[in-house]
Amino acid sequence: MLSVGTVVLADEESGEVSQTVMTGKHALQQTSLTPRRNYKQKEGCMKIRNHRIQGIMQTETPNQSGSLDPRYLVFHFTAGKSAESSIDWLCNPQAGASAHLVIGRDGSITQLAPFSVKTWHAGVSHWEGLTGLNSYSIGIEMDNAGRLTKVGSTYRAWFQSEFSDDEVLLAKHKFEQDLSYWHVYTEVQIAKALEVALLLVRTYRLKDIVGHEDIAPGRKNDPGPAFPLQNIHAKVFGRSGDESETYEVIADSLNIRKGPCIEYEPVSSPLLHGTRVVLLEGRDRWSKVDVTGPNDIEGWVYNKFLKLVEE
Repeated sequence: MLSVGTVVLADEESGEVSQTVMTGKHALQQTSLTPRRNYKQKEGCMKIRNHRIQGIMQTETPNQSGSLDPRYLVFHFTAGKSAESSIDWLCNPQAGASAHLVIGRDGSITQLAPFSVKTWHAGVSHWEGLTGLNSYSIGIEMDNAGRLTKVGSTYRAWFQSEFSDDEVLLAKHKFEQDLSYWHVYTEVQIAKALEVALLLVRTYRLKDIVGHEDIAPGRKNDPGPAFPLQNIHAKVFGRSGDESETYEVIADSLNIRKGPCIEYEPVSSPLLHGTRVVLLEGRDRWSKVDVTGPNDIEGWVYNKFLKLVEE
């Protein structure tokens, strides 16, 4: 079932509410220059040594140039068939493109170049008075098909792969006027993106986290509205009170639970239609929220029944 919003994502779970309001780059087959090995990536203990994350897959791309003293972190989506095909393409000299990291839908991370070297991920770009963000930023590619087209009962990527409802978000890009269909990111993928962002900002004292769409507006639309960039930014840098995202319940009633799963007990009576909540932690299916008003209620709600309040 599709959800509508800017950050909230879709999921196949059901039975959470009584009545709902619902509405409905380039990955080519190439061969990597360096063989890749399988690594067992440990949770929550990533470290950087010699500008490389330890314990993850390493594949060197030839598409790199010059030294880098990074100031920013830029997120992209691959718009490719798979992490493997995108890695192969980014390691192909003919691509003329690369990035420092690729994060797969299973949470696997592959590094293509040390963080002290420029990769070719930003293209023509501008941010905070600077031009050519390749010279100032670390680039992360998220394995994701990007914008999709509805064909009958399925959704199709530019490379003709098809996706079902539970893999799709209907949302409006922040720089566009119309709703579009977008491939959702997985929960483990988003969790790894946050973990890496925290590590890189801490290690290199980065000033900001942005999307390709921010530094090349009108030319690029990645990582798109399905990627919770604002949530990641807030978790890494913190957020002042006047910047908190507010959402509104769009179902007749919505359970608020002790944890991000229907197995957890409710923490209060269901939230009624129109109830406003402040986002504390966002995930691809569930979000931790604080209910606005006199009652001190905090818990987890199901994303597809929330709508971002534009104020």
